[in-house]
Order: sequence, then C-alpha cells, then structure tokens
Amino acid sequence: MDFQTPIDRSATSSQKWNKYAGQDILPMWVADMDFVSPVSIVAALQERVAHGVFGYTDAPDSLVEAVQAYAAQHYAWQIDASWIVWLPGLVQGLNLACRTVGEADDEVLTATPIYPPFLRAPGLSNRNLLTVPLLQKNDSWEWDFAALEAAITPKTKLLLLCHPHNPVGRAWNTQELTQLIAIARRHDLIICSDDIHCDLLLAEGLKHQPLAALDPGFAAQTITLLAPSKTWNIAGLGCSLAVIPDPSLRANFCKQMAGIVPSVNLLAFTAAEAAYRDDGAWHAELITTLRQNRDILLDWFTGSDRLKITLPEATYLAWIDARALDPVNPLPHFEALGVGLSDGRDFGLPGFVRLNFGCPAETLKAALKRIESLR
Repeated sequence: MDFQTPIDRSATSSQKWNKYAGQDILPMWVADMDFVSPVSIVAALQERVAHGVFGYTDAPDSLVEAVQAYAAQHYAWQIDASWIVWLPGLVQGLNLACRTVGEADDEVLTATPIYPPFLRAPGLSNRNLLTVPLLQKNDSWEWDFAALEAAITPKTKLLLLCHPHNPVGRAWNTQELTQLIAIARRHDLIICSDDIHCDLLLAEGLKHQPLAALDPGFAAQTITLLAPSKTWNIAGLGCSLAVIPDPSLRANFCKQMAGIVPSVNLLAFTAAEAAYRDDGAWHAELITTLRQNRDILLDWFTGSDRLKITLPEATYLAWIDARALDPVNPLPHFEALGVGLSDGRDFGLPGFVRLNFGCPAETLKAALKRIESLR
C-alpha cells in the first residue's frame, strides 16, 4: 500500500498522461488516480488470466452477492439481485436513463456545474436539457430548491443527480436529499443518481445515503448508478451497475441496451468482485492519503489572493474558482506553467477549473510549486 511513490505511466497508453505527451505538463485533469490498485484485485486478475480461457461471461452469482453484502454493510441498503443491471461504464448508464424515461422532446433536469456527460446525454437521447445552477455560499455549494422546482414543466420527466457531486465535492445530506425526493414526488419525476464517488468520503463522520435506501417508498422512482472504478482505481476495466427496483422501469432500461451496449468483460467482473470483497485496509489508507492531500491544498489556497478552492467533502477532485485570472477560460494560465487541469466550461461553469489530487503528495506539491505565481 504505497501511496507516495510516483509511478511512471507514460508507456501505458494512459489517456490521462497521453493528453500532454511530449510536454512538461503534469496531468491532473481526468478522474483517474495515480495509485496502484489493491493487491487483492491484482491477484484475482492474475489468477483469472492464468486460467487461459476468455469466453463470453455472465456476472457470477458471487459478484452479485459481494455487491449485496457491501451495500448492506456500508449503506444499510438491501439490494435485491433482480434489481441489478450490469453495464460496461457509468456514462452508458446516464445515456440509457435518458432514453428510458419519457419520450422524445421531453425534458431532463440537472444542476450545474456538473460532470460533462450529464450535459451531453439528454441531447444524444433526443431529450431537452434543463439546467439550474447550484448556489455558491462561502466555501461550499448548495441547491437552489426554489429555482429547481420552478424550472420543472409538464414535459420534465427525469432528474439527473450526482451524489456525491462532481465537481463541487458535496456529499448531499439527509435534509437535501429529502427535499429532492419531495420535489420529485410532486412532479412525478424519476431520479437517476450517479453514486460513483460514494466510497470516497473525506469529511469525518459521513455515511453515504442512496436515495432508494433513504426512502424505500420512493425507490420505484430511482435509478442508482454504481461502480468500483473510482474508489479502487480500475476505471479502465469497465464494470458498472444500475440498481433499478421498479420492474417496468428496469425492463425499459434493458430494452434500450439491446444491440447497442456491450456486455461487461470477464476481467472487469473479476476485478469488481475482488474490489467489493477487499478487506478495506487499502481503502482506509487511500482515504488517509486523500485527506492529507486535501490539507496540502487547503494550506496552499488559503494564501492565495486570486484563486479560491472548494474543498470536497467527498471525491478526490478540487473545484477552483479562477475567474480572477480569466472569467471565461483560465486553463491556459495553468498549462503555461506546466499543470493540466479540467476546463470548467465543460462542466457548465466558465472561469473555473478542476484539479485531481488522487496522486502522491510529491506530485501534488510539485504541481502547486509550478503555479506559485498565480497565487
């Protein structure tokens, strides 16, 4: 469990590192950590590869049981096996949800800033996108519930929720989630909740609350998207799942997949089961490391006059207000100094950038040293 030794990924066709190949720019943009995955996952993959036969594979019953046990232990959520639909990626789940709920030209609502596929999925599904800005208050972000409800029309059928939220890092609390459920009930909305970062809780005492578990009576109006990819750093293997308690909604979701969405591959299933069955020691050390990196960021940005940071309650992503550098596109200022971040315009909020601090402290400190002149 070495989270401090930098790893050379330059020869691995890494999207993260290839973006700036040949340039002296540290890539801290896409949500992909520079840490080795748990030994248990690597060992499970090696054992499966040693078998030597790699045919079409169904999700093993043991994986389903591992997901059920993990959800019960960590979220107090009892998932029926029939609710689970396996997917090769969470983004496919967002697009399928848009295709599943409502009809062409209906509306999909979400809150900005938001993970870019949320903004693209409705249009790709012949749905119309509605957005409502989150409210920035001091060093945090909140819902504008009045604006959210005012935006809803008779054609609004689906609310896309990011929980915990990417990029602002909020882990929505019980009161906020209850208000969202109440609004969805009043307007008969389905909520598709992207919970992919739910095991990366950094604030002390937090416990993830899936909507379907918080209010079982509302569960029939939910699609919950989960994946081991972010937490255990196995995104490249491609294994996600949708949890859909309502049989009719689930059947329509599966119908939209037919002939388009590929099956999950056998190594992804293997890695996912090993992740959900891991003893937790690696994960605990990861959270400690991410908290330490978050503290490094807090110390650095506290001394900045021009850059303001939203320190996340969850995720390994920091949301930076850089409008003092450029109110539209401050990213080139960082790239010119050798640090590659994510452009806030892609998330629906110009003037901001997102920084991935899922890396050794040495890498993070080197990046901050490079941009010292921007403070």
